[in-house]
Amino acid sequence: MNEEVNAPGWDAIDEAMVKIYGQQEPKHYGTLISYSLGGEDPLDGISVYKSELPMPHWHFVTYGFSELYEKESEDAEYSGYGFELTFKLVRAEDEEEPPAWAINLLQNMGRYVFSSGNVFRAGDYMDANGPICLDADTLLTALAFTHDPNLPEIKTVNGCVEFIQMIGITEHELEAMQVWNTLGVLRVSAEQMLGFVTDLSRDCLLQIPEIAAAVEQGIEQEGSNTGFLYVDQLHWEPGKSGWFKKESDRIQIGAKQAEIISKMLRGRIIKQKSLTLVSQTFRLVFEPGDSARYEVEEQSMMIRLNTAAATELSQKLVPQESEFELTSLPKLTFQIVKTHVRDREDNIVKTIG
Repeated sequence: MNEEVNAPGWDAIDEAMVKIYGQQEPKHYGTLISYSLGGEDPLDGISVYKSELPMPHWHFVTYGFSELYEKESEDAEYSGYGFELTFKLVRAEDEEEPPAWAINLLQNMGRYVFSSGNVFRAGDYMDANGPICLDADTLLTALAFTHDPNLPEIKTVNGCVEFIQMIGITEHELEAMQVWNTLGVLRVSAEQMLGFVTDLSRDCLLQIPEIAAAVEQGIEQEGSNTGFLYVDQLHWEPGKSGWFKKESDRIQIGAKQAEIISKMLRGRIIKQKSLTLVSQTFRLVFEPGDSARYEVEEQSMMIRLNTAAATELSQKLVPQESEFELTSLPKLTFQIVKTHVRDREDNIVKTIG
């Protein structure tokens, strides 16, 4: 940092890291051209520390989600977005430089937040739709977020800043978090994922019987904490009126989403909680009720389900092309269509359904 620049937010983050690593000089990766001036990287910098416990790993911390320099936002309580991201990644014995892909991943998180305005909080998750490290043979295809246990919230002159740790997770672990909740899955996995250090080579933790049983128990007792889910493939087609009868209204769902929606329905409706699915063009709300019915308003639909209808729909939502109606909703057709999973270069890498 240039000593002439007044950066109290930056200094506060540095002070928090000194409490952990003392005088260790971190490897720092700054941004040459500011994002506001047309640069590609939204974060002003990323520092990386060597840590030995609970295993050798790199400890990354971002600079830029919070207000590093002068106070600009009107929110006096929080600094900027109110958080900085951290990431802990297993380090090989002979590794002297942190891998570039992890730095790029954190900058990608910055692009997501700066472009969408959506922030990360403990308990969030994100599907990466592919390996979090593109060149690695890894099962980790999603991310979970929790408080960094080594970095408590700090108060700066620009407001409070939380340190949110990003953790690489598998597809099935992501599903468990959606059907139950993120912090619950992390809690029952803590002994197997010490310090929540990301290890690209690890297997799915749900293969461990004790963890799988604890997750199932959590789902059964608490249901799903996810009440809102963005779904890429979700469309509605109103039924056309003919001479003698009106065709059924049709809801189209992608095969990739069908199975997780099935599990979430069980975890929400049967627990008397609603579930909202949203795509770019349509909003679908499932509500618990005494009887099954649905209402349509422009590009939005509300489906009320009793336990029998929720159970029937859950059983029929499988990741396979199909078309069906519910016994209690004969005028509404559900259609499951193929999902083509694409990589970042828009190539189809997998077809589901």
